[in-house]
Amino acid sequence: MATLVGAPAAQPGAAAPARVASWRRPALRASSIGLFLLAWHAATLWDLDFYVRFQNIPSPGDVLAEAIELFGSSGFYVHILASLERIWLGFAIATVLGVGLGLLIGRFGLAEDTLFPPIELFRPIPAVAWVPISIMLWPTERSSIVFITTLGAFFPIVLNTIHGVEGIDRQLVRAATSLGAGRAAIFREVVLPGALPSIVTGLSVGMGVSWICLISAEMISGQFGVGYFTWVAYGIVKYPQIVVGMLTIGVLGMLSSALIRWGGARCMPWLPRQEKEGA
Repeated sequence: MATLVGAPAAQPGAAAPARVASWRRPALRASSIGLFLLAWHAATLWDLDFYVRFQNIPSPGDVLAEAIELFGSSGFYVHILASLERIWLGFAIATVLGVGLGLLIGRFGLAEDTLFPPIELFRPIPAVAWVPISIMLWPTERSSIVFITTLGAFFPIVLNTIHGVEGIDRQLVRAATSLGAGRAAIFREVVLPGALPSIVTGLSVGMGVSWICLISAEMISGQFGVGYFTWVAYGIVKYPQIVVGMLTIGVLGMLSSALIRWGGARCMPWLPRQEKEGA
């Protein structure tokens, strides 16, 4: 077969850097977790008391043994499923309200003047401060906790959506208008795709905030959930269960945010994937 003139010759060692890069980042990440566990084990082994006290902190081995026992029974899964139901229901409501209102406020001045001031008024109020009034507002514990979770996710979603719409290049809107596009077509083909990266960012941030609000609400007024389980473990002095609950919250929150980012990337195939270079 003829060789193309001017085509670069294949380098035998060109694949080696790619192979190194393929395992280098996972190895670094695994090493960082390993170092954290080693430092944790050393602190509990030596009972460090340098302002921060580790005398009552369980070791990684104790936490692992407790996790194996908890995940081997069905009781702990009841709390996990309760938290997952609340988080996704509240997040779904916040997504519909936040994205819908954000698109309206970012696109229309009348909506901004009438809807944005109440949002700014309530946004600085911590979601935990809503717990007493949510208990009075809603008839069940489940609905009051879902309300708190919705509040936590709503504000990051609506603000990022507004900024996404306002950040669209007006030249694109004028170009679409000059080509004969109507309002619906401009919204569908220009506004929504242009604001989508900011919307996905708001969804990812909102998911993290909603987990914080969910756990706080479960600790204060819940009867089921990972937050309730963690608080009860503190009350009955089962310290390994506290750490298991915390780590479960962290893993569930991380997976939830990763799912949001994965779905957002699938909705935006036109965006180039960013590659980060190591130092």
